[in-house]
Amino acid sequence: MAKLTGAERAAVFLMSLGENEAAEVMKHLGPREVQQLGVAMSAMENVTRDKVNEVIGDFVQTVEEQTSLGIGNTDYVRSVLVKALGEDRAGGIIDRILMGGNTRGLEQLKWLDPKTIAEMIRLEHPQIIAIVLAYLDSDQAAQVLQQLPERTRHDIVMRVATLEGIQPAALKELDEIMERQFSGKQRIKSSSIGGAQAAANMLNFLESSSESQIMEQISDIDSDLGDEIQDLMFVFEDLADVDDRSVQMLLREIGTDVLVMALKGADESVKEKFFRNVSKRAGEMLRDDLEAKGPVRVSEVESAQKEILAVARRMADEGQIALGGGGEDYV
Repeated sequence: MAKLTGAERAAVFLMSLGENEAAEVMKHLGPREVQQLGVAMSAMENVTRDKVNEVIGDFVQTVEEQTSLGIGNTDYVRSVLVKALGEDRAGGIIDRILMGGNTRGLEQLKWLDPKTIAEMIRLEHPQIIAIVLAYLDSDQAAQVLQQLPERTRHDIVMRVATLEGIQPAALKELDEIMERQFSGKQRIKSSSIGGAQAAANMLNFLESSSESQIMEQISDIDSDLGDEIQDLMFVFEDLADVDDRSVQMLLREIGTDVLVMALKGADESVKEKFFRNVSKRAGEMLRDDLEAKGPVRVSEVESAQKEILAVARRMADEGQIALGGGGEDYV
């Protein structure tokens, strides 16, 4: 059996616990985590006893090595997340965790489909929409943005990019929305969500045509902001700067057909990056497949590239790979 991914290892562990215990654990997971685990669990088959023992053994070892006693929970959570993700990436996550139950309304949004969320916020002020999108995971936010009127998308993305904390007036409006939709009573504390990176992450998940249109409109209004967002976006060509180890791990997660389609329209530097990280024989076969591939639609190439980027971002979020050249390796 091939090396298990993080989601697959979690699936094996939960399935070994039994239905009741697994259900109790999953109650504490977010919607994206539940979705990933559900997919992994449904695909599990022919898992050997040795593999189960290996997963459980690793879990026990991790608990023994990382469990911390005698210090405050808040300090421990903050320390672990900063060490694992870095100060910038950990900041927003720490805010959400330590805010506890004060974000129930926003958390409930994460369980809704993008079309439903778009319908709920469509008529709200663009600043309120921006706050909601900044709170959602980037891929979900992108799907919601796609459902909103085309004429308003660039304005909303600009507001996400320039969001530097939520002001009391905006919080009051957002709280009223949540009260109307979910009958919530809790007041939401200020949180450092949003920013240019949040806007860039959201745009990374959009179709290329929508992404280009929004970026063009933003640049026409504020060229400096447009440049800042563009610099933070991770595009397919940026894979040429990813370290070899990360590319090798990425290759294990993507199908050959998708890779061939994505490389059909890629720069030579990206193609060479992938060729260098497979065996000589596999590289020759990959070159042959590319040469044999006839004309393809640009939309198909872009779709394949987006699929690979989505996998790369997921693996980066899980700590399996590092995106960006010269970054620290994960162990």
